[in-house]
Amino acid sequence: MVLNYIWISFLVIAFLAACVTSLTTGDTSIWSAIMTASFDQAAFAFQISIGLTGVLALWLGIMKIGEEAGVTGWMSRRISPLFTRLFPGIPAGHPAFGAIFMNISANMLGLDNAATPMGLKAMQAMQTLNPKKDTATDAMIMFLVLNASGLCLIPISIMMYRAQGGASSPTDVFIPILLATAIATLTGLIALCARQRIRPDRVLLSFLAGAVAVIGGIVWFFASLPADKVERYSSFGANFLLFGVIIIFLIAGMRKRINVYDTFITGAKEGFKTAVMIIPYLVAILVAIGMFRASGALGLIVGGVEDFVAMLGCDTRWVGALPTMLMKPLSGSGSCAMMLDVMQANGADAFVSRLAACVRGSTDTTFYILAVYFGSVGIRRTRYAAGYALLCDAVGAVAAVAIAYIFFT
Repeated sequence: MVLNYIWISFLVIAFLAACVTSLTTGDTSIWSAIMTASFDQAAFAFQISIGLTGVLALWLGIMKIGEEAGVTGWMSRRISPLFTRLFPGIPAGHPAFGAIFMNISANMLGLDNAATPMGLKAMQAMQTLNPKKDTATDAMIMFLVLNASGLCLIPISIMMYRAQGGASSPTDVFIPILLATAIATLTGLIALCARQRIRPDRVLLSFLAGAVAVIGGIVWFFASLPADKVERYSSFGANFLLFGVIIIFLIAGMRKRINVYDTFITGAKEGFKTAVMIIPYLVAILVAIGMFRASGALGLIVGGVEDFVAMLGCDTRWVGALPTMLMKPLSGSGSCAMMLDVMQANGADAFVSRLAACVRGSTDTTFYILAVYFGSVGIRRTRYAAGYALLCDAVGAVAAVAIAYIFFT
């Protein structure tokens, strides 16, 4: 229901912003720009789904091998003590836990292309337990919010963009991004535990303590490395672990004496079906976002915020990163474009450019995740998922601003 109102709001605000622009400036071309954006975004949504088809086929095929070989079941049993507390609606040892673990692990390594198919596999497994097939369960919402909060230990792509932009130290945003995304994820986790009445016990508290220790260890390790080695080591580690997972699945399949090729093909066929299923949901979300941006509504909001901050006598340097901040929940490619635009206009080493990079890495793309993941299993009633995901976005953005001021001023 929340997503329904948000979608309507995008379209209504876009219409009102276009009316204001036409009446105040006499520019009627804005209407053509809005409709062109709607057509372009509809085509873009189809391109994304087609682009995902290959990736989905690959990773759902790999996951099928892991499932038949018993690897995902083994992982499910190992992580059941923690996940049965975070996802009490899923029975201990259920195959969904293996897919959830793989998805979260891939996200933490910054491997988006691998994370999405695993996430869709997890949603399909959770849907088998759903008594109301059009309504999101508490477990689905917990999973979606953890994805939207975007805990990423290794922001490889952002460091690469900064290197391409000529930054003197492309990796200087690594620790600020890690801290901001950790704060956003912990906020979402704690808020949902309260909402779903999940009582913290020794296992959950031990997990939180362990997560803080791991993040602290990563901060310490990479802070001790020379700047030129941070990107190289992080990229190597992430991709080595990913390829290692593939090899482990293949070896397990051979030990089980299954036909790994045929099993892969069976899983890959599921990827094609899933890619087709999500097209209408992507079209709905991306068209609304495109019309919202083309209407000038985003520019009006940014200008109003800058004037208000200046009126209060506060530092306005962070406002330059506001377009990236506002676009982040709406569109991954859009927020990336906003970040690159800030870097190009101000230089990669400017405070606002570093802040835009921190904001870009603080959380994931909320509405894309909601559309793709819920759309893949036909969920229409998303309940409170969007609200809590947007809470993570807001907290992540505020944390990114605060941390950037600490590190870069």
